[in-house]
Amino acid sequence: MASDRYYGLMWDQALELCERAERLHRRFLRYLGPRSGDLAWEAPVDIQETRDGCVVLVALPGVAEKDIELHFDRGELTVSAVRPSAPAEPGAMIRRLEIPYGRFFRQVALSTPDLALLSARYDNGCLEVRFGRLTLSK
Repeated sequence: MASDRYYGLMWDQALELCERAERLHRRFLRYLGPRSGDLAWEAPVDIQETRDGCVVLVALPGVAEKDIELHFDRGELTVSAVRPSAPAEPGAMIRRLEIPYGRFFRQVALSTPDLALLSARYDNGCLEVRFGRLTLSK
C-alpha cells in the first residue's frame, strides 16, 4: 500500500514537471525560418472535442481583433497576429519581461480530419474557433 502511494506521488510529480516544461517551451520564441525573417511566440490553446465537432480556444490577451489572421486547411488550424510591445515608462529599468510581444504564430493539427470551420469569435482576449463535423451523403 505504501509503495502505491509512493509511485502515485512520483507520477504526479512527473506530470507536473512535464506540464511545466510545456509552459516554458511555449514561452520561448521560435525562429520561423529565413523567409519569414521573424521570431514568433506561441499562445496557449485548449481543444475541446464535442459530439458535433470541436472548439479551439486561443488565449491572445492584448491582441486587437483586426490583427488576427485565421486559416484552416486539411485539418490544420493556423492563427497568427501581432501583439505590439508596451512602451516602457520613461527612466524605468526593466526587471522582468514575461509577457511575449511581437509576432504570434500557432499551428494546431486537429485529430479529426472531417471538420469544417463554422465560426470564429474574439472576446476578452480569447479567440474561440468552432468546427463542425462534415456529414457524408450516401
